[in-house]
Amino acid sequence: MPSARSLLIILVPLAAAAGEIRLLFTGDILLDRGVRTEIERTGRSPWDQWDAVFRGADFIAGNLEGALGDARACEGLRRLCFAAPTAYVDLLRRAGFHALGLANNHAGDLGTAGLDETQRVLRQAGIVPLTFETSPHLANLRGLSVAVVALNQIPGRAATLVRIPSLELRQKLRLARRLAHLVVVFVHWGEEYAMAPSAAQRRTAQWLIEQGADVVIGHHPHVVQRPECVHGKPVFYSLGNHVFDQRAPGTKDGLVAECRIVEGVARFRALATRTPPRSTFPRLAGEDAAANAVLAGCPVRLSETLRVGEWQLRGVSNARGIVLIARAAPNHGWQTRPLPLLAVEAASFAQDGSDPLVLTLEKRYSTLDGEWAPRPYVYRISERGPVAVWRGSGLAWPLADVAVREDGTLCALHRKDSFLTPDPAAPPSRVAAYRWNGFGFRGVEDAALEQSCKVLFQP
Repeated sequence: MPSARSLLIILVPLAAAAGEIRLLFTGDILLDRGVRTEIERTGRSPWDQWDAVFRGADFIAGNLEGALGDARACEGLRRLCFAAPTAYVDLLRRAGFHALGLANNHAGDLGTAGLDETQRVLRQAGIVPLTFETSPHLANLRGLSVAVVALNQIPGRAATLVRIPSLELRQKLRLARRLAHLVVVFVHWGEEYAMAPSAAQRRTAQWLIEQGADVVIGHHPHVVQRPECVHGKPVFYSLGNHVFDQRAPGTKDGLVAECRIVEGVARFRALATRTPPRSTFPRLAGEDAAANAVLAGCPVRLSETLRVGEWQLRGVSNARGIVLIARAAPNHGWQTRPLPLLAVEAASFAQDGSDPLVLTLEKRYSTLDGEWAPRPYVYRISERGPVAVWRGSGLAWPLADVAVREDGTLCALHRKDSFLTPDPAAPPSRVAAYRWNGFGFRGVEDAALEQSCKVLFQP
């Protein structure tokens, strides 16, 4: 069992966000082919004229199409392969990007090794690579946590394809919803050059919002698809191209999605861009009046993050995991060391008036099965932070997910295999119910209770 010292803990004064917070999201960015030619010919950056737009933004993200690495690795491949010099990361850094999406069909053009190198180069430059595997990324913006869940639905070399709906995506969105004030889904989807979203995109957007997304921002079609309000939340189906060398109709126009957060409300608008003829460098073309008339109808009120007893918890990502930050009063709080979190729940187990409990699911190694796999932990939350009081390698069987019912029942989604014959590829197939007895869990044989638990894991 880990000690408080192993988890914790820094007592810190925590201040609420002050003033306006501004976020920007761009569409597709290519740094190869015609864009690379123009950079080398002119000695300029594609963002030389963007300082006035990007200056002062708290968070800027775009979708990077292609890898950073040696283009010779593309030789012999019978398909489009985009590779930009690693030195171009300085163009992205100087432009002001805080994060770049690698959940797309071209980020793995140089294979798995090239994708790993691209992530390393970005991190070294202080830019966060947004991938499905590391989602949600939780950004700390002056006391607010903004979660970005990045995912890809377009096949490509070394690309992770995410099925929607899926249990893994639902788990990531739930974690983001627990620990962030605003949840952004950054999705690579749709049909190239289609000027309107497909029925599949609309169904997907609706599911994402139902699972907790506050805004959906799409890319890949290379043309603008007009934003809409879905269940009161903004959906940018496609931002189109930001920096690209295409010449087909519509590919010279793009949008930048802007979010301004003031007094707990996020308001969105679309900034139009246009790339001049015989250039690949975009210019600001003012606001998109038609899009903004729609977006004005779906402001988003920031959500409260997870409350455990008197403590309000939020999350912040770093290279080693998610740091939990708690506050009970403006100058009374603590934060943990980074945790490999997959889920976190207020544990409404039977209490005797003692400190509240929190249940987490963490990806950790165990000698029981020799796997890095989801492991449940129970922490007691004291004035000085969380102290681990129980951990289990997987309850009765290997775990995929957990949830806590209002009556304190622990619902567990187990894989089909067992600890005696572990198979990490085994699909989740059985649900079990457990009750807390003060120092661990015992199984509950109740068909009605198990059925109610199954509902919690339906994608």
